[in-house]
Amino acid sequence: MRLYRVGDSGTAVRDIQDRLTALGYPSGADHRSEFGDMTRSAVVAFQRQRGLPADGIVGPETWRAIYEAGFRLGDRLLYHRRPMLRGDDVAELQRRLNSLGFDAGKVDGTLGPNTLRALIDFQQNRGMAEDGIAGPRTLAELHLVARATQKTGREAIREREWLRGLPDSVVGARVFLDPACRDADEADRTWLAASETALLLQQEGAIPLLSRSSDITLPERIRARRANRLGASLIVSFQLPYAEPAAVFFFASSMSRSEAGALLAAAIADRIGLPFEGRAHPILKETRAPAVVVATHDMGRELGTLVAAAISGFFSSAKVDDPDPPGPGLSG
Repeated sequence: MRLYRVGDSGTAVRDIQDRLTALGYPSGADHRSEFGDMTRSAVVAFQRQRGLPADGIVGPETWRAIYEAGFRLGDRLLYHRRPMLRGDDVAELQRRLNSLGFDAGKVDGTLGPNTLRALIDFQQNRGMAEDGIAGPRTLAELHLVARATQKTGREAIREREWLRGLPDSVVGARVFLDPACRDADEADRTWLAASETALLLQQEGAIPLLSRSSDITLPERIRARRANRLGASLIVSFQLPYAEPAAVFFFASSMSRSEAGALLAAAIADRIGLPFEGRAHPILKETRAPAVVVATHDMGRELGTLVAAAISGFFSSAKVDDPDPPGPGLSG
C-alpha cells in the first residue's frame, strides 16, 4: 500500500480517521478526508500505544495495526485458516487461553497452529465439540471460567522456564542475527554490526545464524519466519532508529510482555549505553524465541563487538526465580 501522511486527502484518509476515532484517537479539527496535523497527532498517539515507530505516517505496519485493533473478542468467528486471522480479538483469545493453562504461544494476535491446538485442548477439557472454532459457545465457556484469568499466562511461564534452563555459556546456542534492510544505507551499516557479532560469537562456540546475506534484502516478516524455521535460541536485530529514539527494544504489547526479551534487552542496553523499552516490531512480535532490536545510529563493527560481549554475558548471568507452576489447565 502507499504511505499516507500530512497533506494527503481522499476516502482512504477518511477511513483512517474514522477507524482511529472509533479506537479513541480522534482527528480533532481536521476536515474529514484531509490528513492534517491533528490526524498526524492521532496516528502518533496510536503508534506509541501499539509499540510502533511513532512517525505519524500510515504505512503497511500502522495500517495493519489500525485494522486489527478494530476487532473485539466475539465480533467474528475465530478459526485457523490461510491467510491466518489477525486482530486484537485473537490476542485476547490467546491471553485467556494462556491464563487458563492452555499454551497458545506468544500473545501476538495471529491465529496460528499453537493457538488452534490450545483452543482444541480447551474445548476437549470442557467437554465441547472439538472443532477449533471460537464461536459464541466457546467464548461463553471462556467467560464462565474467567475467575482463573488472573493467573500467570503460559507464555510467561514458558519464558521463565527457558531462563531457568539457560546454560552458563553461549557454546552451542543458535543466535539469530538480523541486519535490517529497509534501504541500502541501513542494509550496509547493519550488516557490519551483525557480521561482526556473528564472527565473535562463532569464535566462542555459538552457532550464529544470519537472517540474510550481504547482498540480499528481505521483508522483516520473512526474516522473522526464517528465525522460527531455523529454531533460533534468541534473536538480535540491528536497525537504524527511524522516527524513534535510539534504544534496545523487546516485545511488549497491551496484553503481553516478554520477560526474557526484557532481560536480554537490559543486558545489551547496559553494555552499549542505551535505554531499553517495549515495542511491537514484527521481528519481536512474530518470533517464538526471545528477541530484541538494537536501534542506534552508531552502527558498525564496534557495536557488533559490544553486542557479542553482552550476549555472552547474558548466558552467564541471566537467572530468574523458579517459575510459577504451570498447572494442568482446567478440569471438567
